[in-house]
Amino acid sequence: MITASALTEPTASLSGYTVGVTSDRRRDELAALFARRGARVVLAPALRIVPTADDAELRAATRACLDSSPDIVLVGTDVGLRGWLAAAEAWGMAEPLRAMLLRSCLVARGPQARAATHCAGPLARWSPQDESTEEVIDHLTSRGVAGLTVAMHLHGESQAESAEALRAAGARVVEVPAYRWAPPIDPAPLQRLVDLVAGRLVDAVTFTSAPAVTAVLSAAGQSTERLLEALREDVLAACVGPVTAAPLREHDVPVIAPARARLGALVRTVVAELPDRALTIEVAGHRLTLRGHAAIVDGELRSLAPAPMAVLRALAAAPGRVLSRAALLRTLPRGADEHAVEMAVARLRAGLGLPGVIQTVVRRGYRLPG
Repeated sequence: MITASALTEPTASLSGYTVGVTSDRRRDELAALFARRGARVVLAPALRIVPTADDAELRAATRACLDSSPDIVLVGTDVGLRGWLAAAEAWGMAEPLRAMLLRSCLVARGPQARAATHCAGPLARWSPQDESTEEVIDHLTSRGVAGLTVAMHLHGESQAESAEALRAAGARVVEVPAYRWAPPIDPAPLQRLVDLVAGRLVDAVTFTSAPAVTAVLSAAGQSTERLLEALREDVLAACVGPVTAAPLREHDVPVIAPARARLGALVRTVVAELPDRALTIEVAGHRLTLRGHAAIVDGELRSLAPAPMAVLRALAAAPGRVLSRAALLRTLPRGADEHAVEMAVARLRAGLGLPGVIQTVVRRGYRLPG
């Protein structure tokens, strides 16, 4: 699904750019934040959260916590804690669970999880700086957990290594699966986003969880290397925090992330980064700034189709240099021919509305005046 901004200001901070959103739970909020700034938004949830209110495993873990009264409760995410309390309410266990949490030492994995502990009564006593589970485990093992019971609130998937580290330090661990990750019901939007990224037809793609990164790479299949090359070179990868960014950094993908793991901060980081990557040139007395799917011509946004935009990018990379039809053909989608180059140039001239800016050099090709 693609949404477009209704902004009237043609040069809003992200006008002319396309941003992919891979989150599920707060996708509409994130999409609205980007659209408000002028961006086209491609919605493609990489995963969906499956609540476990009817999950026998969660109910058994809750009963184990109530029976053992853990000394420490590690809260993984805000949505997980709220889901756990909602499930306990349905089972008639909400009050005993709240009482158990009040008796325990709460440790939150990040600021959102820490804030959510308010709904359980107490504020978490500690949380790491970078939302890293590894930092939480290091903190607990360094303070000493031998002989203690730790309830480990999972956030979407099993964390066997973390649980084993706590057990190795002498703790008894109760794993609490408050929700699970599952593939999207309709995989088509995700596959479309993968194709757009690999084809460099989006300018940025955002991630709010590490499992979502893994899901996107998995969806790419045989196109994984093309996807990674696009993310390394042209498509901006924006992650909500360092934990989310880790799978991309393992593939040598440069990543931007805000100092604080918040959706608003993520959007502001993209807003600060994308326009700085734009190419601006002076041509025949006109100022052209190239954005993702548009050019700003003397302050006015002119949207362009992918083929004319590809031709403009190639010409703008070397003003004054003549590019042959064969050279421009290589910038167009596979299967195009020299006639497609001529059509793209014609559409580019019409779209820019600047006579004489795209010059034809007879028998040689096209150029922008130097």
